[in-house]
Order: sequence, then structure tokens, then C-alpha cells
Amino acid sequence: MRATSIFKELKSDLPASIVVFFVAVPLCLGIALASGAPLFSGVIAGMVGGIAVGIASGSPLGVSGPAAGLAVIVLSAITTLGSWPAFLVAVVLAGIIQLIMGFAKAGFIAYFFPSSVIKGMLTGIGLLIILKQIPHALGYDKNAIGDFSFLQTGGETTFSSIARAFDAFTPGAILIAAISITILMLWDAVLTKKHKLFQLIQGPIVVVVLGMVMNYCYQQGFLDFSLTTDQVVNIPAPKNLADFFNQFTFPDFSAITNFEVWKTAFVMAIIASLETLLCVEATDKLDPYKRITPTNRELKAQGLGNIISGLIGGLPITQVIVRSSANISFGGKTKLSAILHGVFILISAITIAELLNLIPLASLAAILIMVGYKLAKPALFRQMYRLGDEQFVPFAATIVGILATDLLKGITIGILFGIFYTLRHSYRNAYYMKDVITTEDGQEVHHIVLAEEVTFFNKASIMQALDAIPANSKVIIDCTKSKSIAYDVVEFIQNYRCNATLKNITVEIIGFVEPA
Repeated sequence: MRATSIFKELKSDLPASIVVFFVAVPLCLGIALASGAPLFSGVIAGMVGGIAVGIASGSPLGVSGPAAGLAVIVLSAITTLGSWPAFLVAVVLAGIIQLIMGFAKAGFIAYFFPSSVIKGMLTGIGLLIILKQIPHALGYDKNAIGDFSFLQTGGETTFSSIARAFDAFTPGAILIAAISITILMLWDAVLTKKHKLFQLIQGPIVVVVLGMVMNYCYQQGFLDFSLTTDQVVNIPAPKNLADFFNQFTFPDFSAITNFEVWKTAFVMAIIASLETLLCVEATDKLDPYKRITPTNRELKAQGLGNIISGLIGGLPITQVIVRSSANISFGGKTKLSAILHGVFILISAITIAELLNLIPLASLAAILIMVGYKLAKPALFRQMYRLGDEQFVPFAATIVGILATDLLKGITIGILFGIFYTLRHSYRNAYYMKDVITTEDGQEVHHIVLAEEVTFFNKASIMQALDAIPANSKVIIDCTKSKSIAYDVVEFIQNYRCNATLKNITVEIIGFVEPA
């Protein structure tokens, strides 16, 4: 790709990449904290996900980095394997497995996720983001900002954390969050329509800078409020370049003979690939240009990213919907935005970590709340409801599942409801009955036309239809349109033809090939 084509949308991609960078840094740190891993491992994964995966990926708007969905697996694996370097071997192996999956063209799995479930996933994540950020907006920061599970550390849940936040709020954080949300709403609804300057400068950038200024004023006593260290970004701050490089960790390849390492690698590869493919489908649906991401290339890019991340001490990587949706919401148009956000993470980790540590989590919570709202607008609920139960029920089930469990379990619940409606549809459409004809001698002729695909699941409905045929009549079973008939149904039709004489029913079968 030529440099001119890469940078053709720079005026849109640059501001979007800055917003994604501000959102990504605390998420990277929060996920590392929730995973029981070194904090800097989250920063490494953010850098690699942005730069390496961004360059290799074919996704125009997807952003990759450490994923909350893998936090529990990482936490458990580090304990089981006994050391962080041993775990890094599993990350490298997971990347190799993903590369193999990409070359084996396993990306087709993405096309099996129903549209209703993908929309439910986006809406559920939007609501989850809002619920998870309310405590941070109120100044209650007992859980990491990247923790997106219903069950949280210390035995809390999403809802108990919100309830406790109202009892343990911080006025300084509430003031920052309230002003930030007001600015973001005005920026979207009013200011961007007034002048092109407000389209060029994104509202979240203004919110972050304002939050830093207000925090500085708190520290200097200009305003009678304060924020504690767990209410601001807390990126590791190196004293010099050597100190920065000392934060990298390398895998202990002597652990490669450990079966648990391989087991962990396979689990991470499968889950990371599923999360990525789900995010790819969701991101493509949000893309205003409706571009389609090549899924096999994406698996290869993720595999490459995990190999690099594991080799230098980073967490496992997936494409992630929170950062991807923030990228889309705030104007990103090409993958340059994802790449630049990774570059900014790298530069900031070396040079301005102490400055970033002035950013209040309440400011970032306000930005994420707006991202969540854009994903879960009430209009989408109305639209899905109008489409009927077959679309709305899997959509709603996915949302409830995500809010009550986690992303993958919620998706699984939604897919199960989708399968139910698919099977019900198949059950109801196993055949259709033509008009009953009465012959001159008074005999009724019933004409049943079987569907193109007749599975064992259709056996019951076909049985009911044939059992309802009255005695002393004729039935024509038309199989001419059927390309495949399950043996269970074939066997039943054969038995029915034999037993029909007991009711004086004449059976004629058209286009039916007797099994050998």
C-alpha cells in the first residue's frame, strides 16, 4: 500500500487515534491488573496490538489489544504454570496456533454468527460499558477499569458495585465526570454543527485535557477537592530509556515441554480467535462504509501479534470491541488510526508516563459512557422489536447473557436462542399441503410436497400430517423438490406406505429414490 493511500484520511484518523489511545491506556492497565500480570504487560499488548496487528490486519477499523475476556484464563494459567515467563511461552504458542488456523482458512466461522446475536452483542457491550463506568464516574474505583465480568474482585457484581459507589462517591470525580459528559453531549449535538473546528478537534480530547487541568488544580489546592492514586491513570513511569527496556520480560522456553503450557495455549488460541471473529463481525456492522474484513487474514494478524507480544512480555491479544467502537464513534476511517494509537502508547510509555498519570478515570469513564450509549441507543431496541420474535428474542437474550455473565457466555446464549428459532422454522416448513381434490367417485386426494432439505427434525411434523389423512382416500407424497431426505424420514415413509392399506389409503410417491 502506497504512503499516499495510507495517509489519505489522516485528518480523520489522527484525532480518532488520540481518543482510542486515551481509552486504551487505562484499559490495558486494568486488564493487566485483573489478570494478575505485570502492569507493563498490558502496555506491551496495547503497543503490539496497535502497531504489529494494525499493519498486518485487513480490518479498516478494528483495534486490537489485551482483552478482558481472557483475564480469568490468564490469572488461572499464571498460578498453574508457576511463573510469568512460563506463561509467555503459552502466549507465543497460542499465536502460532492462530497462524495455522488462518492458513487453514478457519475464519469462515465468523459467518455463522446470526445478525441478531451480533447486534445484541454490540448493544449488550454498550450497556455493560455504561454500567461498569458509573462507579468510576462517581469516584468508586475498587475494580479495575478493564474488568468487564459480572462477578468482580472482592465478591462484588456489576450492580452491587454501582450501589456501593453511591455510598462511597468522591465529589471531585463526580464534578469532572459531570462536566465531561456535558461537554461530550454538547460537542455531538451542537458544537460540531456550528463550526468545522469542532469537527477537527474531538470532544474526548478536550475532556481528557480538562480532566488533567482540574486534577492539577485539585493537587495545587486551587479547588477544594482531591483524587486518590486509584482514581487516576497509573502507567509505569521509567526514569530513562534503559529503565523502560528493563520492563520487558522474555519467555522461559524450558517450559515448552510442560503439558499445561500447551493446554493453556490451545484454550487461549480458541477463545482469542472466537473473540476476534465476533469483534470483526460487529465492527464491520458498525462501519459506515460497510467494508468486509478478510477473516483468515485477521487470524494470521492476531497470531503474529500474539507471537510478538509473548516474546517481549505482553498479554495475549484479540481484536476488541470497546476500542474498535470508540474508533468508529470518533471518526476513524482507515487502519492508520489503530496503528497510530499503538505508536502513541509506545511513545507515551517512554516519555510522558508521569503526565498521563494526571488523567482522572472519571474523564475516561465519561468518554466510555458516551461510547456505550452510541452502541445501545433505544432506537435499536425498537427496530429489533418490530422485526418480530425470531430477531428480537436472540437479540435480547444475548444482551441479558452478556450483562449477567460475560461476553462469550452471552453470545452462546444468544446463539442457542437463534438455533431454536431456526429449528422451529425448519419444523414448520418441512412440507406444504396442496389443495385437496375430490375425484368423481368421491375419493379425496391429498398432495403433500416435501421441502428441499428434510432432516430428522422434520419427522414429527410429517408424521402428524400423514396421520391426519382420512381413511378411504389417496395421498401423493411429492419428493421432486427434495435434494436431501434424512433416513429417519425415508424409513417412516416406507412404513407408512405399508401400513396405509389398513385404512384403505392409496399412497403414491413421486421423485422418491428407494434406498439400496
